[in-house]
Amino acid sequence: MRKRLSSKLKELFGRRQASEQFFDELEDVLIESDLGATVAFEVVDELRAEARRAQLSSKEELAAALGERLRPYLRRVELPLTADQLNVFLVLGVNGVGKTTTIAKLAQYYREHGAGEGVALAAGDTFRAAAVEQLSLHGQKLGLRVVSQASGADPGAVIYDTIESAKTRGECLVLADTAGRMHTKANLVAELGKVDRIVRSRSPECNYKKLLVVDATTGQNGLRQAEIFHEAVGVDAIILAKYDSTARGGILVSVAKNLGLGCAFLGTGEKLSDLEPFDPESYLTELVGGV
Repeated sequence: MRKRLSSKLKELFGRRQASEQFFDELEDVLIESDLGATVAFEVVDELRAEARRAQLSSKEELAAALGERLRPYLRRVELPLTADQLNVFLVLGVNGVGKTTTIAKLAQYYREHGAGEGVALAAGDTFRAAAVEQLSLHGQKLGLRVVSQASGADPGAVIYDTIESAKTRGECLVLADTAGRMHTKANLVAELGKVDRIVRSRSPECNYKKLLVVDATTGQNGLRQAEIFHEAVGVDAIILAKYDSTARGGILVSVAKNLGLGCAFLGTGEKLSDLEPFDPESYLTELVGGV
């Protein structure tokens, strides 16, 4: 079973003090916890210098100093709904990361935080029939409208129809699913770019955000996915899905360091209510706390 970074750190701090071997092993732990080699080396170099300068030796002192090195990389993105304006959230992510379930969780969250029943779901992943069916089932469970077309339909047309009908009905939030096929980078970029252009050109007055769902258990693949989607459409915020007891958790640090992207929500379980706004301090405490 994978361990959280905090568990690995507890083991490491319990065995060794601030020696060169300690710092070498700390680099390995941070890399294994999905911070990535570049970030891990930089953080440990800074921590090593701080430990020598301030003569840090106890595990509590070193853990606190490590937290200070990581804190600047963690940024919360708040996504309040804009009143008297249609809000359109394009939800991105590769197949298998929990994108469709995350959309249902977002619908539940915003229904309880200002949107009421004025939420519409757009089944824009038309290339995967199971995605349309899954989103439709979530819509039925939540009592929300789902706009869909036949399998293989133009995703941009589905999302455009959802936006236009939401305006007519006076709904305040459209949550749009998108294709997540990583068959080729070029095709994915082209498909998403087309959808992005449609939303921008047809509804320039909307509060438009692009949210990328990243699976907390996928390691540095999550960074590569974020790079591709950010290049395609410009991501506004990350949603970290499957952030439970098996997730190593460091991928947010890597994504923030390399792409400058903050996090909006954490998916913490299977229930539709298991979505919470990202809190950098709580996240940092879970990463390095308990040492």
